[in-house]
Amino acid sequence: MARLKAWIRSFFGFSRTETNAFLILLPLMVLLIFSEPVYRYWFVRQPQDFSEEKKELDSLTATWKWEEPDPVVNVASDKKSSDKKLFYFNPNEATKTELVDLGFAHSIVNRIVNYRAKGGRFVLKKDLMKIYGMDSILYKKLFPFINLPEKIEKGNADRKSDQRESPIVKKFDLNSADTSQLIKIYGIGPKLSQRIVLYREKLGGFVALVQLKEVYGLDSTAITELVKKSFIEENFKPRVIEINKATERELANHPYINYKLAKAITTYRFQHGMYRTVDELKKIAVIDEVKFQKIKPYLSANP
Repeated sequence: MARLKAWIRSFFGFSRTETNAFLILLPLMVLLIFSEPVYRYWFVRQPQDFSEEKKELDSLTATWKWEEPDPVVNVASDKKSSDKKLFYFNPNEATKTELVDLGFAHSIVNRIVNYRAKGGRFVLKKDLMKIYGMDSILYKKLFPFINLPEKIEKGNADRKSDQRESPIVKKFDLNSADTSQLIKIYGIGPKLSQRIVLYREKLGGFVALVQLKEVYGLDSTAITELVKKSFIEENFKPRVIEINKATERELANHPYINYKLAKAITTYRFQHGMYRTVDELKKIAVIDEVKFQKIKPYLSANP
């Protein structure tokens, strides 16, 4: 038992009191988890008598009046629902009502209208598929009715590039950009721009563009545009946390460090003394190589 307690304290970073409480709660949790399936197993195996219910159902069935469906009515209703009239349309000019009548979902209609409002233009039929969430089945169905060319002739190549050019946005430093710069990116509104800035501040700065995937609500289309229009300085150094001075709360405030990990870091420091290098964190059982490489840029062991 003493060895077990020692192992639990070492692995989880628990104190002696927490270890004793854990050993008490563990069997109770196991009992709670398995009691329900055991009860179900026992209950299902008991013989069940449904004779009374069967009699009641039989009597109700006898009183029902069965009517044969009218095939003519059914065929007419099916035709009415399936034969929705399609018409030729230009996605650059169609109204909201027309787009809805063609079968587009309201969310897609709003995205098309917003895209046009920001200066976006559909030049080819396939450009419609660039709208996030576009239904590919509906697109194939409407393909013959889209009043746009399938491809641009060679003589119109220059005009194509001019029409499809997004509003010119110079590349900017992602770690110094404010919401007014971020909002210029297609797919990023006021809320998302604020969310990007807040997440950047919590991190201490972005060290790689791939971290944009961690921002809640930022879809792949917006991320792709943002990667094209922004950069991270080659020698950028993020804001770091001093692991020899930081408290559990200060460590746990970082997006990559939860409370359990923060407690393990401070417990190891208490048991073994100050960290000489950040690499010593690898000695903590709950930190694997992937986790370590993720948090390493944001930590420092300087005295």
